[in-house]
Amino acid sequence: MKRSEINQILQNAKAFMEERKFHLPLWAYWGIDDWRQNKDCATEVINNMLGWDITDFGSGDFYSRGLFLFTLRNGKYKADQKPYAEKIMIVEENQETPMHFHRSKMEDIINRGGGNLVIELFNSNPDASFTGTPVILKIDGLKRTVQPGGSVVLQPGESICLEQGVYHRFYGEAGKGKVLVGEVSMVNDDASDNCFHELVGRFPDIEEDEVPVHLLGADYAKFSI
Repeated sequence: MKRSEINQILQNAKAFMEERKFHLPLWAYWGIDDWRQNKDCATEVINNMLGWDITDFGSGDFYSRGLFLFTLRNGKYKADQKPYAEKIMIVEENQETPMHFHRSKMEDIINRGGGNLVIELFNSNPDASFTGTPVILKIDGLKRTVQPGGSVVLQPGESICLEQGVYHRFYGEAGKGKVLVGEVSMVNDDASDNCFHELVGRFPDIEEDEVPVHLLGADYAKFSI
């Protein structure tokens, strides 16, 4: 991805969150110099990769297959005592996050407003293949059974609990508008806990054609923060 594209996605995301009245921590708006001046007090943010996160999953087409995320809080295994994480995401209409599950993380995915979020589901076998068994889950604490490959549609205010090993693929429902999506979960570890059904690139290679508006979590080491 080009940095100019990432910068534009960031600007669009800030405008949408302002429209939905979702507020980010003050350090979300720091520039490179701010990070360098404050890095000694921001070790948790840097070490746990909090902050902006944009990926096209290696597709080269962010708006078809991609995701905007901001990690608000996150623990780190064997490094601190925080056992939970929280993210805010923006999902465009028909913008796919590919089929994947988590080995260790259990999570709630919450429609925080905007359009509808479609989530397709499969159970997984130990070899990471799909099973032919129904997926038993809970929507806002209410039990639901979904046939393999079936989907649920979360309207604003609704949430789904996804247990470990449950494959999920999601996108915004066409004609309903972009979706502000929350995630509350156990500690998030993108380096080792994600199992995608097909090979994808989680963090993009970035062509630096502009100065970053804000650093991504994956940029901290790159810019010696």
